[in-house]
This record gives sequence, structure tokens and C-alpha cells, in this order.
Amino acid sequence: MPVCRELDIGFVAYSPLGRGFLTGAIQQTADLAADDWRRQNPRFQAGNIDRNRALLNAVTELASERGCTPAQLALAWLLHRGPDVVPIPGTRRTTRLDENAGAALIQLTVAEQQRIDEVLATHAVAGMRYPEAHMAAVNV
Repeated sequence: MPVCRELDIGFVAYSPLGRGFLTGAIQQTADLAADDWRRQNPRFQAGNIDRNRALLNAVTELASERGCTPAQLALAWLLHRGPDVVPIPGTRRTTRLDENAGAALIQLTVAEQQRIDEVLATHAVAGMRYPEAHMAAVNV
């Protein structure tokens, strides 16, 4: 982010809801259809998904206190990172589109932002972004 800001480049937050994980709809790999490509994603595989659920639970608790969904809290947090940060959540349902848009109405306090930062600092995401064979195509 410092380099982007130094060069006046916006940052596009791709898959800001963790491929749907931060919606809370996916608690275990079995929640995914048999042909869902996320079954091959390391973050959704056994062990990793269990550790990632701890992060989801913490975000869900904060969202509940705030009166919003975990997805809305995640998007609101990104929107509060600065006007140069643009999250691009995907959706297939109008209800999720409305939910995502509602994040723009959430005004987080400095204390709330700090609590979210603390959760992120203590709950590292488990698993690589993509299967190892695909990581070669990503600039990590």
C-alpha cells in the first residue's frame, strides 16, 4: 500500500470475501458442491478450513455486535482503508448484491477498526491462495 500511495495508484481488493468464506455460508468443505472449484483451493481443504473458521468466528462476533453481516463488516473495513482501496466482491444473487452495497453505509469507529485489525493480526489465514500448480502464475 505505501508504494501504491506513493505512486498515486489505486488498490483493487480482489475476492474481498475470501471466495465466499466471509459470508459464513461455508463452514466446512462438505458445504461446497462436489464440482465446486474451491474444493481444490488450499484454504478450503481439511485443516486449513478449520483454522480459517476461527477467523470467521471472530469476524462474525464483531459483525453481530455491530448489527451487520460478516461480509458487510469485511467490506466496510476495506472501504475505511482509504479512498484508494476498492473492493470488488462477486455475487450471483441480488440479495447478496444488496447486502454488499449496504457495507458502504457502515461507518466504523477508530476503535472498531482497531478491533478488526487485532483480529486479523491474531488469526492468520491458513492455506495458500491457490493450488500450488496455479501459484506459479501469481506474483506473490
